[in-house]
Amino acid sequence: MVVKTYRGQITSAGAERIRLSTIKGTVGYRIIKFESMPLGVNLTIENVMKIYKTPQTAGSNVINFTDSDLLAATILKLGSSSSEALTMSVIFDREIFNQDISITSRDDGGSNRACNYYLELEVIPLASDEAAITTVKAMRGQAVD
Repeated sequence: MVVKTYRGQITSAGAERIRLSTIKGTVGYRIIKFESMPLGVNLTIENVMKIYKTPQTAGSNVINFTDSDLLAATILKLGSSSSEALTMSVIFDREIFNQDISITSRDDGGSNRACNYYLELEVIPLASDEAAITTVKAMRGQAVD
């Protein structure tokens, strides 16, 4: 299995584009890991990060599993003490995509802090007919089986 990794930092209410599309679209991807981490240990943060199949311009704190463009979401909550910690991630790992994706971030902890992310994608070779179907479904906003 070939894995591509990405890491970065997104400002609160920000969005970042991960460029994946190719001319023929014969390379597909599946998310296998998506994690977030604060900038430091003594910070209060309530962050929601999400990955979408379509371009996004800003992050929000709403997670809607019925949104067909949503690929993954993670919540990171750290309070002033170590007993106030919560991390949770959900990845729709059956989704295969071959277009660019967007990662969004939103901190509602009152500090509007940036947050780090780490992403692992499985690289999946697609036949030309699979690539065409995946691209068309992505353009129509439908889930790929």
